[in-house]
Amino acid sequence: MKKKPFRKLFFGLLILLLVAAGYLFWPEPPPPEPIIGKLQMKLPAETPPDTFRVGDFRILWPCREDGGTFLRIIHRNEPDHTVWASIPGESFINAARGRETVSGSRGHYTIRDKREQVYDRQSVGTPQQRDSLLLIPGRLYGEGDSLNYALRFSPTPEGHLRFEIQVPSHSANRVYFSGASRQAERFFGFGEQFSYFDLKGRRVPVFISEQGIGRGVQPLTWGADLTAGAGGDWYTSYACVPHYLTSERRSLVLENYEYAVFDLRREERVQIEVFSSWASGRMIYASTPLGAIESYTRFAGRMRPLPDWLLRGAVIGLQGGTERVREIRKRLEEHQVPVAAFWLQDWVGQRTTSFGKQLWWNWELDRERYPGWPELRRELDSAGIKILTYINPFLVPVEAKENHRRNLFQEAQARGFLVRNGQGEPYLIRNTDFSAGLLDLTQPDARAWIRAIIREELIGNGASGWMADFGEALPPDARLASREDAFRVHNRYAEDWASVNREAIDSQPDSLAGQLVFFSRSGYTRSPRYSTLFWLGDQLVSWDGQDGIKTAVTGLLSSGISGFSFNHSDIGGYTAITHPLKDYHRSQELFQRWAELAAFNVVFRTHEGNQPEANHQFYDDPATLAHFARCARIYAAWAFYRRELVAEAARSGAPVVRHLFLHYPDDPRVLAINHEQFLVGSELLVAPVLDPGVTEVNVYLPKGEWVHLWLGATYGSVESGTEITVPAPIGEPAVFYRKGSIVGQRFREALGELIQKQTTETTDYTD
Repeated sequence: MKKKPFRKLFFGLLILLLVAAGYLFWPEPPPPEPIIGKLQMKLPAETPPDTFRVGDFRILWPCREDGGTFLRIIHRNEPDHTVWASIPGESFINAARGRETVSGSRGHYTIRDKREQVYDRQSVGTPQQRDSLLLIPGRLYGEGDSLNYALRFSPTPEGHLRFEIQVPSHSANRVYFSGASRQAERFFGFGEQFSYFDLKGRRVPVFISEQGIGRGVQPLTWGADLTAGAGGDWYTSYACVPHYLTSERRSLVLENYEYAVFDLRREERVQIEVFSSWASGRMIYASTPLGAIESYTRFAGRMRPLPDWLLRGAVIGLQGGTERVREIRKRLEEHQVPVAAFWLQDWVGQRTTSFGKQLWWNWELDRERYPGWPELRRELDSAGIKILTYINPFLVPVEAKENHRRNLFQEAQARGFLVRNGQGEPYLIRNTDFSAGLLDLTQPDARAWIRAIIREELIGNGASGWMADFGEALPPDARLASREDAFRVHNRYAEDWASVNREAIDSQPDSLAGQLVFFSRSGYTRSPRYSTLFWLGDQLVSWDGQDGIKTAVTGLLSSGISGFSFNHSDIGGYTAITHPLKDYHRSQELFQRWAELAAFNVVFRTHEGNQPEANHQFYDDPATLAHFARCARIYAAWAFYRRELVAEAARSGAPVVRHLFLHYPDDPRVLAINHEQFLVGSELLVAPVLDPGVTEVNVYLPKGEWVHLWLGATYGSVESGTEITVPAPIGEPAVFYRKGSIVGQRFREALGELIQKQTTETTDYTD
C-alpha cells in the first residue's frame, strides 16, 4: 500500500517526459506567413486620385506615396483621418486555394492549412460607380494561373462602409484583405481574449472552442493535451469575434461565419484571411473609442437591461439538495450577506466523473435531490431570493439514472433532432467519462422542442434564470439537417443556442420576460443581441496569466470592446486539478482576492468548481465567510451606479467594466495595461490584487485628481498621469474615484461601517 504514491509519481513523471519529447521532436508546424504581393499598375505618375462617395465615406484611388500606389478611405467628418488604407505598391487583395485539416477533441479544435495555389499579384481595373455603390474590378495572378476578383463598397443603414470581396469559387477558397498599420498602433477586441488585451504582433484565429485547461501553463497543458487534446493555447476562446478597434480609432468587423485569421505579426500591415471565396465586412468610423463601440453595436446588437433583482446582491452557486440550500442560506443570513439568487446547477441531478462533479444532462427536475422544491421556492421568494438553474444543448442517455421520468436523449434521437456523423448516426461527443448528443439547431422542429423544454422544465419550475452552457462544440465534420457545411456553421451555433434561449424568454408575458435572465459562455458577433448576460467560462483556480485570475480581467476588458457589455467570472475560478505531480486547488487567499475583483463586476456569482471538496469555499471557515460578506456588501453599495451603467449599455453598447483606453485614448501609458487595472463606468478605477502574498499595488492614475475609496486621501495630478503605490490589504482592494464625483462620494457613504480608515489629507504622488 505504501508503494502506490511512488508508483503514481513514477507514471506521472513518465507521462510528462513523453509529452515533453513530443513537443521537442514533433513540434506543431508554424502557421503560414502573410501573403505579401505586388500591385501591378501602370499609371502615369501625374494621375490624380479620384474621389468616390459611398454614403458618408470617401474612397480615394489611385493615391501615391513613396512611389507606390494605394487605396485610401476617409470619412467626410474627418478628412485627415484614415479609416483604412492599403500599403503603397503592394497588393491589398489576394486569394489562394488551400486544404485545411481540422482536428478536434471535446470541443477543442486545431486548424492547419496547406496552400496549394497562391494568387499574390494584383491589378486594379477601372472603378465603376452607380448611385452609392462602387465596384472595383481587377485580376489576381499566381504561378501559371490568374483569376478575376470584384471589390464592392456600399453604405449601410447603420452608417458603416460595407465591403465585399469575391473570387471564383472553382479557382480559390481563401480570400485575403491587407491593410496598412503603424508600429505604434494597438489592436483591441476580437471578443473574449484571455491572454492579451493588445493583439498587435500576433496571429489571431477566430474559431470558437473550449478555451482549454492550462492554455500554456506547464506541465498542465502538456498533460491535458496528451490525455484529451484539451490543453488549449493563448488564443483559444469560447467567444471570439472577427472585430477590432485600434488605438488610432480604426475599426472593422467581418460579416462571415467562416473560419478567419487576423494576422497582425508584421508591424506595417494587417492581413485578414477568410476561408471562403467570398468575404464581407464593415469599416466603422467614430470620433471616440466609445463612439466606435456604439456604432459597432448598431450592427452586432446590444444587450437588453438586466433585471433589477440580479443587481442587488450575490448569486450563490451551490449544489447538494434542498437541506444544503437551507443550511447555507442560514449562515449567509447570520453574516448579513445580501443575496440575489441561489444558482442550483445540480437541479437535474449530479454524477461523479474523473473530472469531478458533473451533471446529468437530461433537463428535468431531480425531485429526489431536491425534495420539497415548491416549498423551497416559496421560502426563497418570501425573502426576495430567486432560483437559477442550468441547461446546455447536449443530451445524454439516462438509463443509468434510476429516477428519471423522461429520456430526452431518446426522444431527440427518435425525432431526428441530434447532429449526425458521417454514417447518419447521432454524433456522440466525448465529455470526460461520458458521451453526449448535440441538438441540431438548424432544424426548426428541434428548436421548438428545446424551447418547450426550457419553458416547461426551467421557467415552469420557477427558475428566474439559468446558465446556458456550451455552444462552441459543433463538430466541423458533422452532418446537419439543413445540409449546410458544419465547418461554416460552427461559429454561428453559439448565436443559434443563445437565440433559442432568448426566444423561450420572449415567449413569456412581458411582466415575466423582463425578469428572466440566462448567461452564456460561448458567443460570436451577434451574440449580444440574444444573450442577456455572459460569463467568462472555466478559469483555472490559479494566479497565472494564461488560465487563472488574471485572464478573468483581460477577458472582461477585451469582450467589452466587442459589445459583450455584461460579463463576469466565477468567483475563485472553476477548474481544479488533482495530480501526483502538481495540484491546482483553490486557496483561501485566491478566493478572497477573486471575491474582491468580482465585487466590481456587473454580477457577483460564486461557483464551487468541478471539485468542490478540493476548492476553498466561502462557507469553509468564519474568516472566509466574513470576507465574502464584506465583498458582497461592497458590491451592493454601488448598485445605484450599476443600474445607471446597465441602462447606458442598453442604449449605447458601452461595457460596464472598461479598459482605460476607452476614456483616455490619447494617453499612451494606458495602452500597455493588460489586466492590472480597469474602470467601472467612467467614475471608478480598480486595481485588484492578482498575485499571492501581495499587500500593495502599483496604480497608474490618468490625468486628474483621484480619491482613494478607503483612505479618503487624494492622489494624482491635474497636469499629467501619475504612478503611485498604495496599500491593498485583504478586504480593501485599491479603488479610486474622480475627485468631485457624485458617484464616488455616494459609494463611499453607502459603504458606511466598512470604511475602516478615513483621512482628509490630500497627498500627491508623482513618478
